[in-house]
Amino acid sequence: MQRIFRHLIIFLLLGIAVLGVIYGLHGGKKGPKSILYSEFVQYVDEGKVSEVSIQGTKIVGKFAKDEKGYTQFFTHFRREMEPSPEEFLSREKVRFQIADTEGNKWFFENLYILPLLIVSGLLFMIIRQAQSSGGQAFSFGRSKHKLVSENRVKVTFDDVAGVAEAKEELAEVVDYLKYPKKYQSLGARIPRGVLLLGSPGTGKTLLGRAIAGEAGVPFYYISGSDFVEMFVGVGASRVRDLFEQAKRTSPCVVFIDEIDAVGRQRGAGVGGGHDEREQTLNQLLVEMDGFEPNQNVIILAATNRPDVLDPALLRPGRFDRQVVVDKPDIAGRLAILKVHSRGKPLGVNVDLNILARQTPGFSGADLENLLNEAALLAARNNRDKIYMQDCEEAIDRVRMGPERKSRIIPEDEREVTAYHESGHAMVGRAIPESDPVRKVTILPRGMAMGVTIFVPEEDRYSASTEDLLAQIAVFMAGRAAEEIAFGRITTGASNDIERATSIARDMVCRYGMSKKVGQVHFGRKQSQVFLGRDMHDQRNYSEAVAEAIDEEVRIILEGQYQRAKGILEKQRDLLDTLASELLKAEVLEEDDLERILGPSSQSKKKPNAEKNKVVALTIAPTEDEVSRSM
Repeated sequence: MQRIFRHLIIFLLLGIAVLGVIYGLHGGKKGPKSILYSEFVQYVDEGKVSEVSIQGTKIVGKFAKDEKGYTQFFTHFRREMEPSPEEFLSREKVRFQIADTEGNKWFFENLYILPLLIVSGLLFMIIRQAQSSGGQAFSFGRSKHKLVSENRVKVTFDDVAGVAEAKEELAEVVDYLKYPKKYQSLGARIPRGVLLLGSPGTGKTLLGRAIAGEAGVPFYYISGSDFVEMFVGVGASRVRDLFEQAKRTSPCVVFIDEIDAVGRQRGAGVGGGHDEREQTLNQLLVEMDGFEPNQNVIILAATNRPDVLDPALLRPGRFDRQVVVDKPDIAGRLAILKVHSRGKPLGVNVDLNILARQTPGFSGADLENLLNEAALLAARNNRDKIYMQDCEEAIDRVRMGPERKSRIIPEDEREVTAYHESGHAMVGRAIPESDPVRKVTILPRGMAMGVTIFVPEEDRYSASTEDLLAQIAVFMAGRAAEEIAFGRITTGASNDIERATSIARDMVCRYGMSKKVGQVHFGRKQSQVFLGRDMHDQRNYSEAVAEAIDEEVRIILEGQYQRAKGILEKQRDLLDTLASELLKAEVLEEDDLERILGPSSQSKKKPNAEKNKVVALTIAPTEDEVSRSM
């Protein structure tokens, strides 16, 4: 009732404003005065009429001077009158005109109504917009959440694959919402908040939608950016409104997507914090752990930037549980491909197991995009099914971009590119610790003039010193091949050198793989100041140590460059042959490389060779360590 009353007051004020506009357009003057025909004759006789317009049986005239506030008048007459108005006005020498129709004259005389119609139309649109949005057009402080309808197409846990552990954690939350007494009888307290952490595209939002489909309770969805507004205090008001509605419909689930938009560290960044955002965060903290218990309201949040979140948000009692939604392994990728291949006509030669092995480092969104690209390629070629060649081409498109076959490249540059990529391929096949070479091409893709694709046989989550040195040698092999073949170098190896340098510096500064410098972690992670971190982080080592680090990095790079160069010089004939074949075919698959170069070192490795490797570190794989393209 209060909301309706508030809206009525707003509409009344708008109506008064419209009337004010109309009054202003008229300038406060009165409209035409209605008089009798006899009065019209009297006014003419007295010389008070300046001009007249005869419109059918209607006479519209102007007073020579204002007549009691009126400037115009009108009257009516009968055609059988004697004398006629025309004769009477001619005799009295009063200017007059006879209008053929009344329409045009009426339009121009009533043109002042047009602004009224425009204002009325705008008012009508505002009212309709307010009704369609539940009245939020007049309430900035109301939450912009969406209540998931039970009638919409539901997403369940069956539609989520590749994140088995995350589903298990969240299934417990769903079970609590359905059967709370089972947990309360044991004195268990369900986590008040669950934070989903993971890279973009790993399925965090999809998991939230799946909970909405599984829980069978009201599910509120809102983005972190929806709290932030240009008006002070609006964000905090929206947080209060969201939790008030959630409490009224408890038990329920509130899902906040991209919570880092509102949950960044307070007091961080250049010039201090963002006052409005901090007020919003403070209100969120109070609502999650205030004096009022809201045990039946469970908060789910998702972010790919957990490093910028405020510590107060992560403590027990708020987000008690943090669930990592990581990129899937080979089994997870296979499950995801099965989910996204539903409803797609696959050819008999499509093997999802092979696709899962060829896509290390792909997220769930990447795999969904892969099958969609394959379907588009099949449709482009007028096929009624998706075949394996469509899927393999889609993998390359997702990883590197489409081929740029129309790009005209000078022949000498094509030759340099062929030797460059041949160097990558030959060194990669010669070093046992390197990943197998799957494809080599000199067709431009994305920003690259050529690409050599390495795909590991299995997912790896750690790397040894030998593994990292092998990666650096493979990166440096392209430039080494250019120097051997042409006696000069080009800018084509710039990205290779950058990536090799990054690995070498991490070996020295992060992984403690330098005997000279020692097993020490050097430097602090330099976070972006504008992303919620303070700017006073500094390196924790001296200038002498910095010089030693630079020297060690240089020694590693130079050593692996000479290693790659030595491999290629010993097989110069094969290098020329491979480059020649690559110039002809432009694309060489793994079988082609086997035919030209013979068996690779990876195929010659003994089954127990891995047992003899010393793992020097255990780290999450980077995109370069999982799947490389050069």
